[in-house]
Amino acid sequence: MNKKFTLLARYLLAIVFIFSGFVKGVDPWGTAYKLHDYFLAFHLDFLDNLSLVFSFILCVAELYIGLLLLFGVKLRLAAWGAFLFMLVFTPLTLILALTNPISDCGCFGDAIKLSNWGTFIKNIFFFIAAAILFASRKSITSKFSVLKEFAVAILLLAISLLPSIHGIRHQPLIDFRPFHVGANLLDYTTVPDDAPQDVYKTILYYEKDGVVKEFDESNYPWNDSTWTFVDSKSYLVQKGYTPLINNFVVYSEDGHNYTDSILYSDGYLLLPVIPYTKYLTKEADEVFNKINKKAFEKGIKIFGLVSASGKDLLDLEQKHRLFFPMLQADEVMLKTIVRSQPGLLLLYNGTIIGKWHWRDIPKDLLDVKNPHAYLIKTLKKSNENYQVLAISISLLLLLLLINVNTKNRR
Repeated sequence: MNKKFTLLARYLLAIVFIFSGFVKGVDPWGTAYKLHDYFLAFHLDFLDNLSLVFSFILCVAELYIGLLLLFGVKLRLAAWGAFLFMLVFTPLTLILALTNPISDCGCFGDAIKLSNWGTFIKNIFFFIAAAILFASRKSITSKFSVLKEFAVAILLLAISLLPSIHGIRHQPLIDFRPFHVGANLLDYTTVPDDAPQDVYKTILYYEKDGVVKEFDESNYPWNDSTWTFVDSKSYLVQKGYTPLINNFVVYSEDGHNYTDSILYSDGYLLLPVIPYTKYLTKEADEVFNKINKKAFEKGIKIFGLVSASGKDLLDLEQKHRLFFPMLQADEVMLKTIVRSQPGLLLLYNGTIIGKWHWRDIPKDLLDVKNPHAYLIKTLKKSNENYQVLAISISLLLLLLLINVNTKNRR
């Protein structure tokens, strides 16, 4: 196989695997929710409890394969990994394109949305690249010594683990969803007056002398009594404007709609978000009880957003001792709002100014006089820490890459 084609295939696969593994790895809960959709669509419900485990393995494996290909480490192993990935996912995306049980395959998490046919065409391209690399695997030789190659492989594995481990225990490093810090919920749920509307085409079916013919709204025989109306069907011709958030609806147990109370809220508003009650722990309960007590003392409104009903809803008070008002919402929406079990939003005049995994809620959040200034300060410090870490890892990888290129020239 031509070395240039092999090298091109290797680097193309490295780029797509690193990008795909990273954007999914920063949000492993989101990938787990997508796997949940797959399991339901293909009647594999018994695997649902393993969704997060599979998500973690998938994200780490993709990122690791991409890094191995980029740095020229364990290339035969990486060639096998890339080929097996594409061998599995290419026919799977063809099935998705033909049957469309899920609108988005989740290949690039929430960062990039592709149609199922678009995903399949993309996979055909990269399957060819993986096949080229796989066919040339025996001619690939490492530029490292055995010990050094092993050490670099371990280092790259550790780097591959970091995004997913962080994503499981905290909010995603990068939030691609509309419920991000800085989002105004009213703006994101409103359809502008001049926004384009959905355009439909209606087909009308009429029968005459035992023959059924198709008409549209411009030529149907409305004034000819010899034709008998049979049926009509409408098709979406052009999709209109869709707000960034189109499923934000919350209501009390007795059915009272509280959506506008959230969207048009004045001042500070705390929203503990609990997608699943089964993941609540004593530690999380204690955190929210303290938040509720301080909110009451400060006169700050607090509403819990839950998908629970019946006994599960009652248990929030009786078992978990959470006494703030609970509003029910769609489970999918709650899982979109936070990637934690549970999490907390802080709103100011309907705008999200704070968002945390329950582990990361600042202990003195409600003790300060100016939460805005406090959040800006803590966010700046957090960003600085992440920047130092990102720069350190980037420099390390850059030095490694330079070392690899130097060896390749020899």
